Amino acid sequence: MIPAIETVPALLALTAVLAYLLGSVPFGIVVTRAMGLGDLRQIGSGNIGATNVLRTGNKLAAALTLILDAGKAGLAVLVARATLAEDAGQLAGFAAFLGHCYPVFLRFKGGKGVATFFGTILALSWPVGLAACAIWVVVAALARISSLAGLVAAALAPVAALALGRGDAVALLVLLGVLIFLRHAGNIRRLIAGTEPRIGKKPKP
Repeated sequence: MIPAIETVPALLALTAVLAYLLGSVPFGIVVTRAMGLGDLRQIGSGNIGATNVLRTGNKLAAALTLILDAGKAGLAVLVARATLAEDAGQLAGFAAFLGHCYPVFLRFKGGKGVATFFGTILALSWPVGLAACAIWVVVAALARISSLAGLVAAALAPVAALALGRGDAVALLVLLGVLIFLRHAGNIRRLIAGTEPRIGKKPKP
């Protein structure tokens, strides 16, 4: 259920630090400021992710944020795996995810991790990643609620990994899924109350 430990501890520690710093780069804020859209933390829900960037009305900015937030985790996984081993790749994905959710550059107040989760999974195992993305698309199309789609995809990703022969990734995916649910505590409360905003609409005050 976990990858074999092949990398020496010192290199694993270095990998974790570098991946965390990469994950900490708040691309949502960088993109919105570069495009003159203001401070993302003062817009919509205040979250730094692509869903909130979309609330600026700029679809290009939202798309760029999504790609960059996913890409930083994917890059961390691919580089660590290529230079070291699978254990380092999985650790890098986890560290980049933590960096996005708890970025040192923003006093540990970051995003909710869905895009970074997908970037990690796609780099780790593209079939599992595509399965998770398909789940997100189906739920989002039916419910029109981004947070619900992300939660369902995160919950079912370990099942997809088992079904597709990547049992070694299950522990990581379960851990990431738990963190995604914790980061979405407010969204879950609104989902239960029926007040969670739908895709493309501003959240209720």
